[in-house]
Amino acid sequence: MTLDFSQLTTVQKQNYLQHAIAPRPICFASTIDLQGQVNLSPFSFFNLFSTQPPILIFSPSRRVRDNTTKHTLQNVLEVPEVVINIVDYNMVQQVSLSSCDFPKEVNEFAKAGFSAEPATSIRPPMVKESKVKLECVVREVKVLGEEGGSGNLVLCEVQVMHIDDAVLDEQGFIDQKKMHHIARLGGDWYCRVDESNLFKVEKPNVKLGIGIDALPAPIRFSAILTGNNLGQLANVCDPPTIDPAFYDDRLKNIIQYYSVSPDEMEKELHLYAKELLEHGKVDAAWQILLANN
Repeated sequence: MTLDFSQLTTVQKQNYLQHAIAPRPICFASTIDLQGQVNLSPFSFFNLFSTQPPILIFSPSRRVRDNTTKHTLQNVLEVPEVVINIVDYNMVQQVSLSSCDFPKEVNEFAKAGFSAEPATSIRPPMVKESKVKLECVVREVKVLGEEGGSGNLVLCEVQVMHIDDAVLDEQGFIDQKKMHHIARLGGDWYCRVDESNLFKVEKPNVKLGIGIDALPAPIRFSAILTGNNLGQLANVCDPPTIDPAFYDDRLKNIIQYYSVSPDEMEKELHLYAKELLEHGKVDAAWQILLANN
């Protein structure tokens, strides 16, 4: 299916985009107006865009149904300060409740059952229950349009960050396994980040990977190895060579049993290499694959 966005309604665009551009982190924004009225609301159009200066951007869009603006946007235009409270699984139902369109005079801290605690450098309060809180000043609000669904990019510079000690590792950094982040998908769907769905991908830093185009043809065009497998193999800095000291019982058995059938031996070697790659054993996988050369 191919969609021409000029032929779609705003609701249709929103549906397709929010289901496709996901998961999205959630900015739980606490703001205040000139009269001291506090607002608390979640936004999933949100992310980190710079480290120096430390800039976060979230977007309280104009409402699609009636083209009105949200209290959060009104507040940051009056008082350009915001606390961005990070959402974890223990908060998600209360956070969802706070997204109701309560009248401006209603305090969402009370409605959603959160505790307000004073920030150290800005006027809006923090959400005590959040494990990570970022006190920010608003540097700019960039208006993207005047129609329902139009975004308003709130560019925030982090001044102070508060982290619950319970989510720190021994070095004093955030332990990803302890955070249990929540992210927004489309419609009513969310996802939870925990140890059951975390995995690591080794990323290139200074050295360059050899690239998939440099893989030997039998590996590159394997019917068994996936694109992810090829990406792992191609992320080495130099083309691997056979290690005479490498020994593997299963490799020995494959060679002995399938030596009379080269095609079957290649299949078995690729299946074994795939298993090793799925456990992050790239060097061993390379040795298995090179055994067929």
